[in-house]
Formats: sequence, C-alpha cells, structure tokens
Amino acid sequence: MRKNLTTSFTALAVIAALAASVQLAAQDSPDHRQRHHHYRLIDLGTFGGPQAFTQDQLPFLTNRGVVAGWADTSMPDPNYPNSCFFCFFSPFVVHAFQWKEGTLTDLGALTGVSSSEAFWISNNGLTAGFSENGATDPLHSIPQIHAVLWNGGQITDLGTLEGGYESAAFAVNKRGQVAGVSLNLVPDPFLGGTQQRTFLWQDGVMQDLGTLGGTDAGLLGDQGNIEINERGQVAACSYVNSTTNPTTGTPTLDPFLWDKKNGMQDLGGLGGTSGCAINLNNRGQVIGYSNVPGDVGCPSACEVHPFLWGGGVLRDLGTFGGASGRAIAINDAGEVVGWAMDQNQQVRAFLWRNGVKRNLGTLSPLPYSNAQWINSKGQVVGFVADANFITHIAFLWENGGPMVDLNSLVPPGSELQLANALNINDRGEIAGTGLLTNGDFRNFLLIPCDENHPSLEGCDYNLVDATTAASRASPLISDAARRTPLRFGTRQVFGAPLCAGAFGRRN
Repeated sequence: MRKNLTTSFTALAVIAALAASVQLAAQDSPDHRQRHHHYRLIDLGTFGGPQAFTQDQLPFLTNRGVVAGWADTSMPDPNYPNSCFFCFFSPFVVHAFQWKEGTLTDLGALTGVSSSEAFWISNNGLTAGFSENGATDPLHSIPQIHAVLWNGGQITDLGTLEGGYESAAFAVNKRGQVAGVSLNLVPDPFLGGTQQRTFLWQDGVMQDLGTLGGTDAGLLGDQGNIEINERGQVAACSYVNSTTNPTTGTPTLDPFLWDKKNGMQDLGGLGGTSGCAINLNNRGQVIGYSNVPGDVGCPSACEVHPFLWGGGVLRDLGTFGGASGRAIAINDAGEVVGWAMDQNQQVRAFLWRNGVKRNLGTLSPLPYSNAQWINSKGQVVGFVADANFITHIAFLWENGGPMVDLNSLVPPGSELQLANALNINDRGEIAGTGLLTNGDFRNFLLIPCDENHPSLEGCDYNLVDATTAASRASPLISDAARRTPLRFGTRQVFGAPLCAGAFGRRN
C-alpha cells in the first residue's frame, strides 16, 4: 500500500534526515510518535556446544514464558556427518531443552549418545519432538528417529506406523494429543523411499489419519506444516491422487483439516495443483498457501498465494500486486500474518485483519521482510532479510506501527544480534534466534519492561520513542561470518529444507 499522501513535508524531511535509521516502507498512515517498551534480553545458552536453535512457524514459547528447542552439547556426534532426518548438521550431539525462569533443562534422548530436538510446547508444558533411538534405518543407512513426547521430565517413545523406521512429532495440545509424521514400510514412487503419513497419537496409540486419495500425507510441498489445536483438529496436506502433474512433478497436493467427527476434509485450492496448510487456530480456521491457476512458474518457482479457510470457504488473501505470498501464523481472532510480494516483487510482511491486508513495510536498507507470529493483542514479530533472502534483523510491529528493530529496544553493547523473532506470547514476551559476533546461532528470550513484568533486574522501564529507536540501526553481520545462514523463503532445519524431500529421502 502507498503512504498517505497528506503526510506533511516536515515529517518527511525529518525521516529522510535519519540516513542510517530504521524506517517504514509502504505503510498506511505511519505514526512516528509510537512508543515502545525496552526489553530484557536473555541468551538461553547451550549444553556446552557452540549453537542452539528453535523451529520457525511452530509455537515453542508458552504464555508462561517457557521456551522449547534444542542445543549443542559438548559430546562429539559419532554419526557425523551421516546425520538423521531433521538433525542439525553438526559435529556435536544436540539435545532438546526447556528453558524456564532462568534454568535451561536438558530433556535428554531415548538412549545413549543420541540427538533429540523439541519443536512444539503446549501451554501446560507438554513438549513434542523426536529423538534418535540408537538404531540404524536399514533403508537409508542413517540413525533412526522416533517421535517423542516429554512430560514432567519423562520421555515417551511414540513409535512409528506399520513397523516403519522413522517418525517425528511436530505438535501437541494441552490434552496430550500429538500430531506428526511417520514413514511406513510401503514403497513409495514419489518420495524415493516409503510412504509418509500424518499421525495422531493419544493414550498410547498412534493413528494413521490416511490421505485424500494419494499415497502420502504430512510434510509435503515446499513449506507445509503439521498442526494441532486444542479441539484435536489436525491440519497438514496430502496428495489427492497418484498422477504426476507435468508442471509440478508431483501429484495434486491439497491442504486438509482432520477431526474425529468428519475425518479428513479436503480444503481445496486456488486453482493450481499444489497447496499446503501452515497453521490453524482454536476456531478451526486454517491458513497456508496454494499455487495460482496454471501452476505458473512451476516447478522451479511456483507462484503461490496465501489463503484463509474457515466455515467451508477458502479465501485468497492475495498479494500486494506481485507474484507470490504465504500466510504464516493466525491467532484465535482470525488475524493472519505472513509475507506477500509487491509490484516490484519485493517481499513484504503483511497483517490481514477484518478483510483488509496491510503492508507492514521493512527496515532500511534491507529490502525484504516476513511476519512470523501474532499474539492475541495483535502484536506482530518477524524478520527483515537481504537481497539473498538471508535474515538479519528481528522486528516488532505493534499499535499501528511502524516496524521497529528489536535490537534498538535492548540494552546497548549486547554480543547477540537479534536476527529472527519467531514467537510472541500473550504477555508480549518474544523468542527467536540471534547471532553472536563469531557467527554462532543462539536462542533468545525478550521480556518487556512493562507493568506485567515489574521489578525485573536490568530492566529500563522508560518508554522509547519510535524515532529514537529508528536512530539505533543494527549493524549487519556479514553472511561469511554465519555458521549456518538462515534463509527466508525455504524453511531450514539445520541446513536441510523442511519439505517433501526432508522426510522420506535425503536432500
């Protein structure tokens, strides 16, 4: 969207004078008098190794400020570089963690010197992920992983479907229902191994949710997710047949919503032959992306649009005049965030609310932005990226904007560059990934210095004016300094894209 043409010449001159400032691009009615809270910055640390991560597009931060993820230990990985599916391509064993009230707790693994990762934590602390189990997958000659659930310090092996060798859990609700994917032992012509299926685990039983008519369901497409809500509804995507489309090279792929009453419901698409779900809320609304009619640009760069499904209707949320976009997160009010291209094919974070999609802009000089999460108060977090789609700066957008660099709201002199804000809870606490000056990645938690967090040690309770924050632009860490670049547009799980090929075959 264009800026309000009635913006005063004086205001424009002030903004232009801030040559190194963080400024809003293409936003309606920017209010540069916006004020923000300072934040207390916490580096969540590691288990003795150099790096730590969390998973994007999944809720790994609870409303009580508990964070889940995984971190390097100091133990050499005996399987490196022959890593398991989803494993961090690291010479160290990695372990899942929970961070709570200043303590980083090692959630452990199923056996021995094995890696584990946590992807999702429910608001009552149930944590879903995977662990190596000490065995080798004979079909791929890599360490086996099994879906696991951590509860009260105990780890439970959820098993696999039909004797398969691999599974991973990606979502869990407060009732202990777990959703994920598992490989079975049925040969599959599309994934280069055996079939992939979405499962629901509860009360000790793993259920195959089936497909929409094709061979596979689960982590398909280029950015699909496995999601579950508090009602036990599961969203993902599935092949609808076994006929390869010449444009995409795969069978037709549609998003689905599964529940106990109706089974697997095909949510359809926007006219193309490929689409996936990325998120859903507790009202059963589903968001994701779908190819445009004719599968334009496929197979190398398919043009896709973000969608919102609810009440039986799939709605195209459109772009800002460009080729593509994706819906990434949705809150229970039905507000949607993600990214969409403008007429110059510049990628911009968006907020869709009450039928109106707003361009949230970017932070100069970086050209691209992506919104990663929205809480119940409408606060939005995400990142801005360079022309190579590598993330550099974490942002916050609130109260009508403009977008602000989160690095400008933490104490100066921090060794951690906040590169990617991934989650924000209903208390306004923000979690994401940052970079140390040596290129190592770390997880961070930001706690706002506000009335809900009184008397925090090291907190500055004075508010920051938006123009003051804008003048504290973050220095950019060079790509060469990064141990593992975080690229925008393709989900990265320690260097391996999390998509159809990442589970079912090696990339």
